[in-house]
Amino acid sequence: MSNKILLVDDEIFQLKLIEKLLKSNGYTCKTATSVRQAEAILKNFTPDMIISDYDMPEVNGFVFREKLLENESVKDVPFIFLTSFNNDDLIQRGLDLKALDYIPKNVPPSQLIAKINNIMKAAQEQYQKSLAELRKVAEKLNLKNIPYTAPQLQHFELNFFNQSYQNHPGGDFIDFIKIDDRYTFVVLGDVMGKKWGAWFFSFSFLSYIRSAIRLCVFEGSISLSEILSKINKVIFHDDFFEDVFSTLSILILDDEKGTIDYSGAGDLPVYKYNKDKKELSSFRSRGLLLGFFEDGNYDEQQIQVTEGDEVFVISDGLIDFEVNGKNKSDIKMFENKLLDLKRREVGFEELKNTLINKHETQIDDCSFIVIKRK
Repeated sequence: MSNKILLVDDEIFQLKLIEKLLKSNGYTCKTATSVRQAEAILKNFTPDMIISDYDMPEVNGFVFREKLLENESVKDVPFIFLTSFNNDDLIQRGLDLKALDYIPKNVPPSQLIAKINNIMKAAQEQYQKSLAELRKVAEKLNLKNIPYTAPQLQHFELNFFNQSYQNHPGGDFIDFIKIDDRYTFVVLGDVMGKKWGAWFFSFSFLSYIRSAIRLCVFEGSISLSEILSKINKVIFHDDFFEDVFSTLSILILDDEKGTIDYSGAGDLPVYKYNKDKKELSSFRSRGLLLGFFEDGNYDEQQIQVTEGDEVFVISDGLIDFEVNGKNKSDIKMFENKLLDLKRREVGFEELKNTLINKHETQIDDCSFIVIKRK
C-alpha cells in the first residue's frame, strides 16, 4: 500500500507531532517548514499524499497548491489542507483547487489517522480500477510489451522476468523474435521516464525494432549494428519521439552454431557467467541511446559461450534503490550478488527472487533475461 507523505507546516511543534503520529502508524514522512523547502524535496521525492498548512509566511498553502497543479509530476498526488481556521470561504477555495479534504489541527489523533487511511485507501482503489480498465483495453488491442513465454530452442534455454514499479505499467520491454529455426533475436529495452508515458511509448519502440529486424533479414543482413542504426535513424527523425529516448540491448542467437552476438544502445553491460571457471565477465556497448543523435555509433561483438555458460541482460531497476529517501545506483553490488548466486548454483526462481528483493524499496521497473547455453 502507498505510504509516503510530505508534511508542510511552519509550526515546528505541530509538524513533529503529526510526523511522529504518522510514523507510528506505518507511514514514511518527509517534512518541510516552508513551501520553498517542500518544492526542493519534491525534486527528488514523489509522495503518495501531501498534507500542507494553509497559513504560512512568504508563500501560503493556496499558492503552494496552485504551483503543484502546474507540475505534471505531482499534480495528481492527493492533497489535504491542514489548518486551524474554520472559514467556509477558505474551505471552498481549497476545494476549488482540488484539495481532497481539510483537517483541523485540533482533531483527535485517532480521527486524523482514520481520515488519512480512508483517503489513501480510496485513492489506491481508484487507481487500481483505472489500471484494470486500461489493461483490458490493451489486451483487446493485443498490446503487450512483455511476452507470455520464451521460445524453445535447441542450444539455448531462455528465461526472463519483469516486475513493474509499484504495479504501474512501465517503460521496460522484452521481446523474442524468432526468424526461423536458426536465428532468434532477444530484445530488452527501457524507455526513459516513469509509469504511463514510458509504457505508452514502449509499444512504438517495439514496433520500430520488430520492423527493422524483419526488414534487414529480408534484405539478407543480420548485422546488429546495422539494425540498430536503422532503428535509431527512424526514431531520431520522428517528431512523435521528440525528447523520448530508450536504451536497448539486442542479441542474436544462432541455434545452429550455438553462438551469441550482442549490440546495445545506452544500455547496461551484458554479463556472462563461465560455469567452468566460475567467473563473471561483462560486455559493454558503446552505442548511444536510441533517438539521441542521428549517428548512434553502434558496434557489435560476439559472446563466446560453452555448455553451462549463462548470459544475463538487465535493466537499471536491478541496480537502483533507495536509501534514506535518496535514489542510489550500485552496479558493483549487483555484480557481486550475481556472482555469489551463480557460484552457489542457484536455480532461476531463487535467482529471480534474490535479485528482485535485494532492496526493501524498488524505485524502477526490474527486468532481466537469462540465456543459458545447453
